[in-house]
Amino acid sequence: MIEVRQLRFAVATADAQNFSRAAEALRIKQSTLSRRIAALEARLGIKLFERSTRGAIPTEQGKAFLSVARRILTDIDNLQTTARAVSYGEEGRIAVGFSASLMAGNMRATIGEYMGRHPDIQFDGIEADPERMLSDLKARIIDVALMPSDAHDAGISRRSAWSERLLVALPKDHQLAKSDRLHWSDFRRQVFVLPSQGVGSAMARILQRRLSDQGYRANLIMQDTSLESVLSTVPFGRYITLATEASIGVHWPELTFAEIIDQGGAARLDYAFYWREDNDNPALKRFFELISERYPA
Repeated sequence: MIEVRQLRFAVATADAQNFSRAAEALRIKQSTLSRRIAALEARLGIKLFERSTRGAIPTEQGKAFLSVARRILTDIDNLQTTARAVSYGEEGRIAVGFSASLMAGNMRATIGEYMGRHPDIQFDGIEADPERMLSDLKARIIDVALMPSDAHDAGISRRSAWSERLLVALPKDHQLAKSDRLHWSDFRRQVFVLPSQGVGSAMARILQRRLSDQGYRANLIMQDTSLESVLSTVPFGRYITLATEASIGVHWPELTFAEIIDQGGAARLDYAFYWREDNDNPALKRFFELISERYPA
C-alpha cells in the first residue's frame, strides 16, 4: 500500500529536483529519502525520476503520477483542516468550483460577501474545466460549481446565475480597434486564439456558431493555457481573442476591448450553478440563500 508520506516525499523531490535539497526541506537524511523513493518506484513498477549529477528530474510517467499525488495531498490537507475546524466549533466547509477568473466580476463579489457573512465557514475555491467540475460534483469533492454550461446530468440540479458581456480583445493599433461596437461578421478574416481551460471552450462554441450562422468558418486556435496568458500575448498582433467583463477588471494598457453586437443586443455568456440534489451541507444552503438575495430567479 502506498503511504501518504511517500507521496509527500515524491512531490518534495519533484519540487526541489534534487534529493539533497528535498531531504533538507523534509528534515530527513538524504539516504532515507532515496530509499523511500526507490521503494515507491518498485511498488509502482515505474521510474519516477531520472537521476544524474544535475539532480532528479521527473520522467513522463513520473509527471503523470505526481500530478495525481499533488491532488491527493491537497484533498488530505483540506480534510485535516476541515476536521480541525469542526473541533474548534466552526460552522463547516464549502467547496466551490468555478471556471472563470476570480479577479473581478460577480463571482468575486459573491464570494467576498459570503466569506464576510460567514467567517467561521471554511471556503475552498477550485478552478477547473467544466468536465472536471461535473466529475468532482459526482464524487462529492466540491459542493457547487459555477460554469458557462448547459449540462444535464441525472442527480445534478441547475440554477441560472448571471450573464456577462462577451467582448473582443484587440491590440491598440488593430484595424478593428477604431470601433467600440463590432458585429460577428467583422471577424470573418480574423484569427482567434482561445484557452482550452476555463471559459475558453464555451466562448469557442459561441464564436463558431455565430460565424457559421452567417456562412463563415471561424479561424480558431485553442491553446492549453489560461485566458490571462492569451490576453497578455494579444498585443503582439498575431491574433485576437474573446473575453468577459471579468477580464476588464484588470488594467491591460496595450489592449482595447470592444463590445460585440449579437441579435440586436450585446453578446453575452450565460453562467449557471450546478450541485448534487442530495447534498445537505448547511454551508451550501447558506450559499444559495445569498445567491437568491443577490440574483433572484
